[in-house]
Amino acid sequence: MRVFRSLVFYAAFYSASVFFVLGTLLAYWLVPGTLFRAFPNGWSHFHRWCVIHLLGIEVRVEGGPIEGQALYALKHESFFEAIDLATLLDEPVPFGKEELFRIPAWGAAAKAYGGIAVQRDAGAKGLRTMLADARVHIESGRNLAILPEGRRVPHGTRPPLRSGFAGLYKLLGLPVVPVAIASGPVYQRLWKGRGVIRVRFMEPIPPGLPREEVETRVHTAINALNS
Repeated sequence: MRVFRSLVFYAAFYSASVFFVLGTLLAYWLVPGTLFRAFPNGWSHFHRWCVIHLLGIEVRVEGGPIEGQALYALKHESFFEAIDLATLLDEPVPFGKEELFRIPAWGAAAKAYGGIAVQRDAGAKGLRTMLADARVHIESGRNLAILPEGRRVPHGTRPPLRSGFAGLYKLLGLPVVPVAIASGPVYQRLWKGRGVIRVRFMEPIPPGLPREEVETRVHTAINALNS
């Protein structure tokens, strides 16, 4: 049954993804304002529906976003949390690796939504570019979301945060809300099994802390479910 459920999930979600991506691009070009975001938001919500109803996985969320703007820092064990961002948060601006924005159609849709490319090898220049892009979205009232480990990691592992995270934290001047996630054991595999994906919003961390302190606190918090 695990194989059958996974095949049904892949067929339903990825075929629908074509509709949502093309719909995002067409609406972006044809519909004034930000109404086009209904398509990428709908893609995220449909993914959550597929996870629950086709894979039989329970998604258990503890806590929620805070009042006011923040930088949300999420544990990254699988594609689940990357796709689920717009369901967990209200139209967040996601940071993503630069390679994702080169994917035909999908990359253009991600840029239209407001995604910010992480330029890992661009040094200070790349950080300035990300910061400028982020400030535009902050002025529009949107939250930011980042996967500070920079890549998917196996459940139970605790790699250090990428160096660019502390720079963004210092320069943006926003509180950070760590989000602990345990998705790997049931989602990060070809044939996905039943079980529970746990998501826990942790205590917000105020802006202005020294680099070592904020990195330690975020690292500890996002790994709260990593046992």
